[in-house]
Formats: sequence, C-alpha cells, structure tokens
Amino acid sequence: MRFLVDECTGPAVAEWLREQKYEVFSVYDEARGMDDNEIIQKAFAENWILITNDKDFGKRIYLERYPHHGVILLRLEDERAVIKIETLTRLLRNYADRLTGQFVVVTELKVRFASK
Repeated sequence: MRFLVDECTGPAVAEWLREQKYEVFSVYDEARGMDDNEIIQKAFAENWILITNDKDFGKRIYLERYPHHGVILLRLEDERAVIKIETLTRLLRNYADRLTGQFVVVTELKVRFASK
C-alpha cells in the first residue's frame, strides 16, 4: 500500500509507516506548505491513500466530489504521534484489505467506512 501523509498528521507517522515497509510520501518532509487541493490531486494522480487529521478533506470528497483512491481521516481526542500510530496499527491490522477507494473515519475507539 502507498500512503500520502498530510503535513498535519506529521513526520513520526510517515516514518513509522516506512518502518512497516509501506511506500510513503510525507507532505511534512517532502512538500511542506502544499495546499489541500494539491494534496488531494497528487494523491489521486499518483494512486496514494491519503492519511490526514484535516476534516476539510471530507468536504472536498463529498461536496466538491474530488476523486480519490482512499482517505483515512484521523478524528482523535489525543493527537500525539504515539496515539496516531497506535490507531493506525489497529486499523491496518484489522482493515488493510478494505482501505483502497474508501473514505474511512477513525477514532481511538471506532472505525467508520463512510458511504459515498
């Protein structure tokens, strides 16, 4: 799987994903300051699953109908990197085969696959 990690999600998540042997593009490390439209267009054009904490991507997907190959929206009470990584660990362990092409909202306790 290929993940584009949004700047707000942070470099620790990107590094952890690389350690897990995933292909990763980190906005924080490689294109800091990239705007949301550029991010979602890059993710689609290059077949990345976007990982973000930015709920504006939900608006882009549902209201503005941006195409995507998958979005993981982290809606966490505690946004420390360790919590993001723990949450993604559970998500990937239990749902990796269902992420492509889906808009997934993830909290510390729940995973919701949003319908289009």
